[in-house]
Order: sequence, then structure tokens, then C-alpha cells
Amino acid sequence: MSLLQELVKDLARFPGVGKKSAQRMVYHLLRSDSVYVKRLGESIMTLQETIIPCSVCGAYSEDDPCEICSNPKRDSSVICVVEEPQDIQTILDSGAFSGMFHVLGGIISPMDGVKPEDLRISELVQRIRQGGVDEIIIATNPTEGGNTTALYLQHILKEFPVTLSRLASGIPVGGDLEYTNRTTLAHSFRGRITLDS
Repeated sequence: MSLLQELVKDLARFPGVGKKSAQRMVYHLLRSDSVYVKRLGESIMTLQETIIPCSVCGAYSEDDPCEICSNPKRDSSVICVVEEPQDIQTILDSGAFSGMFHVLGGIISPMDGVKPEDLRISELVQRIRQGGVDEIIIATNPTEGGNTTALYLQHILKEFPVTLSRLASGIPVGGDLEYTNRTTLAHSFRGRITLDS
């Protein structure tokens, strides 16, 4: 196998990248400035040595604790629980949350052999036991595994004096009922809020 074919094969292993996209990336690199390609290669080579999981929340960072956990301006009384480190950036980009985070490292999935003890749930319990936490927001995805994980967290955290909440899911802003699927619509009805009269 040639170097070109091997690089295409390696890049095609990225999530959401097929063979055609991988080929476009390789040809883009071949046409690019050599300084850029060298810098990219060095970044990839040092990625796993430089970026580490935060010992507090589990987010990827160059520092430990990460810049979120060490930021005194963030509200440490509220922890948003997410499935994966990349979920944190999505929430940060929304600008709607100013508290702390906790990365589970996946979801409960018996079919894939992922049990509760495989996730960072005990670390979450430890953070709650240390005190100062008033609310846990469960922000797992509204999938079967995400819902199972949320129910499990709700079950084990009910003994603690914290408010448990779950991100609402339903019709997106600007969405049209005509094009909304039944599951999303059902979630919208279950997650409805009371309007003040």
C-alpha cells in the first residue's frame, strides 16, 4: 500500500469522514504550504502528550485542573453532566451556562458492554459529597442510551440534597410542527412548561 493510500485509509477512520472526503484532505495537504503541513503534523504527534483529561471534570485541557474548573467566575454550585468532552464546547458556545461541568465518558450501553462503573459516575458522587453543589443538570443526549444514563443518575443521586434537572428536548427554535417527528413532538409535550397567566 502506498503512503498516499495509507494516509487516505487513516483519515477515513475519523468520524463522519468517508474515503472521498479523506482523499480530498490528502490532496489538499499535498497542495498546501509545507510550513502548514509540518505544523499540522507536529500538532498531531504531540496531541496525546499535551492534551490531558482534567482530573476534576474530565474535559480535555493542557492544564490540570482545566481553565473552566480553575475559573473563579464560574458558578461552582451548578454542575452540568455531559457524555463526552466535546459536549462542553457546544454548551459553552451557546453562552447559556456559567457553571461547572462533569464528563461521564460515554453512556450506559449494555449492548456495547458499557456498565455504570465504566463511566465517571463515582467521581461525580465524590464531587457532590465534597459539598457546595446545589444543582446537577443532566445534559445527556435524548437517545435511548442517554435517557437510560439520565434515569440511572437520577436514581443514584436522589439521596443527595441537590436539585436534579434535565435539559429539555423538543421542537427547535424556528422549527415547524409539520416537519417535526413524533418522538421529538412527544418530548416537547412531556417537557412543556407552565406559563404565568
